[in-house]
Amino acid sequence: MQTVTEITVEGKVLSRVVSGPDAAGVAGILDGYRKVWMVYDANVTAHAAGIEEALSRSGRLAASVPLAASEEAKTIETVLAMEDWLLATGADRDALLLAVGGGITTDMAGFAASVYKRGIRFAFVPTTLLAQVDAAIGGKTGVNFRSLKNMLGVIRQPDFTYICPAVLETLPARDFRSGAAEMLKTFIIEDGGNYEKAVRLLADIASGASIASRTEELQQLIGAAAAVKAGVVSRDQFENGERRKLNLGHTFAHAIEWKARAAGSDITHGEAVAIGIILAARLTDKALADRLREDFSRAGLPTDLPFPLDSLAEAMLKDKKAEGGKVHFVLIRSIGDVYTEDLTVAEAIARL
Repeated sequence: MQTVTEITVEGKVLSRVVSGPDAAGVAGILDGYRKVWMVYDANVTAHAAGIEEALSRSGRLAASVPLAASEEAKTIETVLAMEDWLLATGADRDALLLAVGGGITTDMAGFAASVYKRGIRFAFVPTTLLAQVDAAIGGKTGVNFRSLKNMLGVIRQPDFTYICPAVLETLPARDFRSGAAEMLKTFIIEDGGNYEKAVRLLADIASGASIASRTEELQQLIGAAAAVKAGVVSRDQFENGERRKLNLGHTFAHAIEWKARAAGSDITHGEAVAIGIILAARLTDKALADRLREDFSRAGLPTDLPFPLDSLAEAMLKDKKAEGGKVHFVLIRSIGDVYTEDLTVAEAIARL
């Protein structure tokens, strides 16, 4: 077991990112917890079963339940059902809620734990690349509301996030690529020499190289991405300034997802983020946007907006990052150098 990074505010460690060899290894870091309630994405039952068995052997498993993890199920009603389950199974203020799954599962479980009895402890075992490099780190929790992305939620840190790259070997290729978009986003924000490494590795995997054959490189890059996000969150936990940079591409992405759902079209969060990053780059530097388009294509990601640009305006106006009629757009000077600029939606669309 190895601590990859920590989220530290004013000298106090709020959350840890820990890595281990397999999903069941999370049981080895639960000595300080009396009882564990586990929720898991029904799509990762095999990984959850190993954790469940390890927790049962230690006598810590209080109860476990599968969740339907989809954007359609990411609602306040699902969270309320989770609250009912916690209450019915006797979860008290000393409980730990352990969430096993991707970003939808961790977002909902973190929100449920944050409001149950005014807050119980929670931790994550992310099983997607997107969750390992982004969604399960930093304390943002929430659900969709009125078809708008993550409109209800709180910022509260998990006790820990346990990362195991081996679980990615069973991840569908499309879901892996969705996480690739968030990894590339992170290194565009803060490079550290990792952006080009990530493009090469992700391109190799998109071309057919197995995840199992590249686990060591992947683990290093996941750890580096987690460290970038943890550092930003440590300096700006509640998104008053620097943390806004982590939203690179997301204003466009959330609008694309909203439009896709309304049109009955199929697009993942990571795919929308990839397209959103290209649009953000176009706001400042067409040559850079062309370079990113080529890199993202090599990684197997889409780069073209599937809807008319004007059709995104309504959702962008409702973006939760909008203030005073303007949105904090994250723009790119160069790889490793991003900044925020407040623009109205009309200004952004006109510039594009």
